[in-house]
Amino acid sequence: MNSIKKSIVKYTIIALGTFALLFAFNLATNNQNNAQAATNWQTVAEKGLSKNQVSARRWISFHESTNRYYARNGVCYGKFQLSIGYLHGDHSKKNQELTANRYVKNRYGTWTNAKNFWQAHHWY
Repeated sequence: MNSIKKSIVKYTIIALGTFALLFAFNLATNNQNNAQAATNWQTVAEKGLSKNQVSARRWISFHESTNRYYARNGVCYGKFQLSIGYLHGDHSKKNQELTANRYVKNRYGTWTNAKNFWQAHHWY
């Protein structure tokens, strides 16, 4: 009977240890994936922009929403407070980042021009 109890305890410890390792690995992998997802579309959208353009872009997103993708103000939504109509029902981070680039390019030409306009009018 004693040897059965020892075996049960031994295999329980092994099982718990294995579970703990798998849980820790899964947690670490999820955190890494979440961190990549949080910055990936911003990085993609900023690719090819100069340091000044990136700085102006980040300045606008901070002043519009403190960089919150789910911020809402009337008919404006997201990190760049774009009109909901511009997003065509897709409120994803990817769409917000890329739509903001198109909007600024079409309306102002550059992010620095958009920032200058924002500073003069408190909107862009």
